Amino acid sequence: MADLPPEVITEILSLVPPKHLLRFRITCKWWRSLIDSTDFIFFHLNKSRDSVIILRQHSRLYELDLNSMDRVKELDHPLMCYSNRLKILGSCNGLLCICNIADDIAFWNPSIRKHRIIPSEPLIRKEPNENNTITTLLAARVYGFGYDSFSDDYKLVSISYFVDLHNRSFDSHVKIYTMRTDVWKTLTSMPYALCCARTMGVFHSGALHWVVTRDLEPDSLDLIVAFDLRFENFREVPLPGTVDGKLDMDVAVLRGLLCMIENRGKDGFDVWVMKEYGLSDSWCKLFTVEQPRDMKLMKSLKPLGYSRNGGKVLFEQDSKKLCWYNLASKDVSWVRISGMPNSIEGTVCVGSLVKPNLTSPGVQSKKQKVGDEKNKKKRVEEEHSCSSLSNIHNND
Repeated sequence: MADLPPEVITEILSLVPPKHLLRFRITCKWWRSLIDSTDFIFFHLNKSRDSVIILRQHSRLYELDLNSMDRVKELDHPLMCYSNRLKILGSCNGLLCICNIADDIAFWNPSIRKHRIIPSEPLIRKEPNENNTITTLLAARVYGFGYDSFSDDYKLVSISYFVDLHNRSFDSHVKIYTMRTDVWKTLTSMPYALCCARTMGVFHSGALHWVVTRDLEPDSLDLIVAFDLRFENFREVPLPGTVDGKLDMDVAVLRGLLCMIENRGKDGFDVWVMKEYGLSDSWCKLFTVEQPRDMKLMKSLKPLGYSRNGGKVLFEQDSKKLCWYNLASKDVSWVRISGMPNSIEGTVCVGSLVKPNLTSPGVQSKKQKVGDEKNKKKRVEEEHSCSSLSNIHNND
């Protein structure tokens, strides 16, 4: 490779998985400078096809290759675990946002084994009423983690959802943490009620998505809302014309498209994708997953990805099992992984070099730009070093 032009070397390295690139950094100074540069990190991220499934089982995290599905690797995550509990709050550009029961939160890239502990979220306290009693209870707290390309910043949104049992009303407190400012700030309340307290925000097209309702009435219709990370406000996402929100729904991302799953009970699950984000006419129903015969009804399905040949879709079922749906035979088969218990949850994570610090990919800092200029002047010397190293290997 020593005789190849730098542009060709850059193109080749951009296709290499992160764990191998970490070893390639010791090849020569120019390779190390290239692999560490923010421009290359962003270039590699856009080329990355190296996605894995992160499995959570209580306080343990495992890495599962979506293509092989035959073995798992336990990951050494950076958080202390109390009461044997850990949560994955979101995944974006190779970064996982995780927290423990003590509300310690970390941005962590398992591919390069780097993490950042963020400041604790300010506590919200409800004051007692005139009778010195508290009728408003914290019903749920959900999070959403994503990337704002406009400001080149990673953001974490927290929604604390309160229910007044006496008046049958609800309220919410919305806070947002931005990596560049390294602080939490309070935003306007969300005027919706959460449908599922366990669901974290789904990141797609610069926004986080949840399924909500307008009120607490039993017959209230479900809808999808998006939190725009650039403008930091909520908006409603149009549903398919034939979906009225009367049935349970969930949101996900499938093959880079916003996905909506409608639970039709005994009739199975309809899986929709929005081909052009924001356009209601672009919703397309891909297929219907029928309930397996002579077995307990599945309560929920979350798509994780396609098989290598595209003939099957991997789902997380009832937040505890993995199953394949065969698009041709329309059969459902459960995934059994050697050494893994049945009670597991899955999250898709792309392999990347993105660092969980204040310098995000996409925009170079002044310091980085100066360093890159110096590196350009030394490129001839470094390429000569690479060539010499190559000759030594050849002679060996």
